[in-house]
Amino acid sequence: MAKGLGKGIGALFPGESLEQSGQVEEIQLDLIVANPFQPRKIFDEDALQELADSINEHGILQPIAVRKKGRKFEIVAGERRYRACLLAGLDVIPVIIKELSDAQMMELAILENLQREDLTVIEEAEAYQSLMENLHLTQEELSKRLGKSRPHIANHVRLLALPEDVRKFMNDGTLSMGQGRALLGLKNKRRISEVALKVMNQGLNVRQVEMLVQSLNEEVSRETIPPKKKDIFVAAKESQLRDYFGTNVQIRKNNNKGKIEIEFYSEDDLERILEILNVQEE
Repeated sequence: MAKGLGKGIGALFPGESLEQSGQVEEIQLDLIVANPFQPRKIFDEDALQELADSINEHGILQPIAVRKKGRKFEIVAGERRYRACLLAGLDVIPVIIKELSDAQMMELAILENLQREDLTVIEEAEAYQSLMENLHLTQEELSKRLGKSRPHIANHVRLLALPEDVRKFMNDGTLSMGQGRALLGLKNKRRISEVALKVMNQGLNVRQVEMLVQSLNEEVSRETIPPKKKDIFVAAKESQLRDYFGTNVQIRKNNNKGKIEIEFYSEDDLERILEILNVQEE
């Protein structure tokens, strides 16, 4: 099993930089393929074009790291430079060839992106999930290996329970991690996508999303819990009071105690009810 990564790439290659140690060779660009364990799915096209322009003007200042895989070479680190070289129209690229296991490839690809903060929250969550599944790690074990707190990992992985379209919104940056976590609290999971669209259309912040989810959950609770039958005396008195006050009135009774709730819908409505009760201003 690969060494822990809490101390970075140096944990795998003590005393050396992954892309600066070893002999530099030049190989054909069409012999290079992407890292199959690359967690990053989204690359900024404008930033890649800027890097391509820089490569055309100044050349490649740092070789990429690869490993031999059959007749091809898989990228270990430096996929942005590789993609920029494609845009720049280069035929060959400087590389340093490394001997790595699949486990090391996976960990290094994820670590490189985590250190540079290149991943979206969903890509980061998928990376954690992939490491746990492929290396048979618990969240606690993974947190120690990556130097991340267990709640940090757990909160990211939970986001993978969101519907695919909502995860896409988060990848696009349309929804934040906080908004996504709030949406996970919906009891009716089938409504998450619908509510996510409402959140984006209305520009709700995280606190507002939490309040909306709470309100919708209360509706679900009212729908699923059958109302208690009121005794005939209470129901009759409520009807009399509704007629008397001209508004909705509820009597909430608990044994021999209780309270009467009289609804009003405006300041004028409140004044009208107070007049009926003969409440005088002091």
